[in-house]
Amino acid sequence: MFERVLGLPAHPLFIHAAVVLVPLLAVAAILYGVWPAARRHVRWTMIVLAVAAPGAVFAAKESGEEFQKIDNFQSPELQAKIEQHEGFGSSLFWIILGLAVVALVMAYLVRLAPAESIGPALVHWALAGLTVVLALAALYYVFKAGDSGAKMVWDGF
Repeated sequence: MFERVLGLPAHPLFIHAAVVLVPLLAVAAILYGVWPAARRHVRWTMIVLAVAAPGAVFAAKESGEEFQKIDNFQSPELQAKIEQHEGFGSSLFWIILGLAVVALVMAYLVRLAPAESIGPALVHWALAGLTVVLALAALYYVFKAGDSGAKMVWDGF
């Protein structure tokens, strides 16, 4: 399922969804957590992205594992680069999964107006802080994974 899409390698196709959805989720979650006036505008977008972004990263990760099995990619030098790229992708998957869970919990607990929120303000700010940390980590790892993959492609492996 993750090897080809309409005869084309799936990995180059799936990574584009991850590269777009991860930063969108990161920005939406940060806005929701730290800027109460933005909550009304980003709540449902954040919820949808919290479901879609981990799915996109999972598809990119799984398709990458299939992609690396191609015979042309078996040299030791290239396999070392692929393992580094794969490490960034695996870290990104766990971070984006954590960010998605925190974003969904925050959407449930932290409502549109502070008076409507469930739980104490300390919980809200703890979730907002965790969201910022996870979002920044997700942005870092999506950049590192994308950069390492792009360098392999454009530098000719």
